[in-house]
Amino acid sequence: MDFSDLNDRLLFAIPKKGRLHEHCLTLLKGADIQFHRRNRLDIALSTNHPIALVFLPAADIGTFVGEGNVDIGITGQDMVVESRANVEELLQLGFGKCNLCVQVPISSPVKSARDLVGKRIVTSFESVVRRYFDALESGLDEQAAAALLKGGAKLADGERSKATSKTTINYINGSVEAACALGLADGIVDLVESGETMREAKLHAITTLLTSQAVLICNPKKRSTNPLIETLMRRIQGVIAAQKFVLCNYNISRERLREAVRITPGKKAPTISPLENSDWVAVSSMVLKDQVADIMDRLEAIGATDILVFQIHNCRVVS
Repeated sequence: MDFSDLNDRLLFAIPKKGRLHEHCLTLLKGADIQFHRRNRLDIALSTNHPIALVFLPAADIGTFVGEGNVDIGITGQDMVVESRANVEELLQLGFGKCNLCVQVPISSPVKSARDLVGKRIVTSFESVVRRYFDALESGLDEQAAAALLKGGAKLADGERSKATSKTTINYINGSVEAACALGLADGIVDLVESGETMREAKLHAITTLLTSQAVLICNPKKRSTNPLIETLMRRIQGVIAAQKFVLCNYNISRERLREAVRITPGKKAPTISPLENSDWVAVSSMVLKDQVADIMDRLEAIGATDILVFQIHNCRVVS
């Protein structure tokens, strides 16, 4: 690739692998960002927009966006907090949800994160954990220490002077859950999604440092100078909304229409169209995907017929 091809293109960082990668590809497809990625090449040019996709490790994306190496990106909130990147969060994307938790063996007498002060912690989130335990050592309670992480704040000078960094924080990249069993740690801090890995390692969570999901982020200086960022944000919003809704069409007698509209009110109001039979109308309404089976049962119970449900691939809705 001739890197001069990147000139005048919006640089969009995408996780190159891992738990967020496939979800991101689905978003790009729904937003009609067309591209072809060659094998072993981590840059792909969009064929229908002035965009270059840059495939990076998810942990690095916050830093690249914050320093202006790329304009926008998708990564996890946990990784943004760990990198302490100066970025603007544009959208929460609703996937990659997890919690960053302090975990200890089920057999351990440790009941709270404060009980681990002065002990050994193993994690792949060294910066987050160091800041959290520094806050505990300075005298803050667990809730206040976690709030420091979410707000990106730093310990005040007076508080920092009290922190003695008694707690040992060791970094491991992967297989963190084995550290306690191997005698390397008294507790770990790691991501919990389903909790299955944690339970198999005979661990349990005692404190949640932060909750996380995938987010669309941008460099604060770039948003006002490139209108394509706003366009992409609206398109991705549409894809996310479409994943939550389906379109429900059905026929209902006019005398039962009021009841039907209460069942399917739509985002603003349903679309109602006359039928050849003047006593009946056709109704079209967006409904939540996770409620559609119940809604169909209720419509059928009041006499609705020809109830059809259609997938929505993209939409623009008013909140």
